[in-house]
Formats: sequence, C-alpha cells, structure tokens
Amino acid sequence: MPTLFKLLAILVMLGCLVLGAMIALVAFVQPEHRPITVIVPLPKPKS
Repeated sequence: MPTLFKLLAILVMLGCLVLGAMIALVAFVQPEHRPITVIVPLPKPKS
C-alpha cells in the first residue's frame, strides 16, 4: 500500500508542475501579432 501512495504522490506532483508551467506560460508570454497573407487558389470551373 505505501508504494501506491508514493506513486500517487509522484503523479500529483508531476501534474502540479505541468499545471504550474502552463499557468506561467499564460501569465508571462505575450504572443507576437503580425499580419498573415494566404493565397488561396481558386478551383478551375468544370465544363
């Protein structure tokens, strides 16, 4: 039983680290805005 508790504790700690990293990215990283131009080819009409 102690092994199960150790496993669960490690998984919870890893989950908290991942969640903390995601929150830090949202809080501190600002996306760079730049215009995007995409040329879309028109399909040839069927005759």
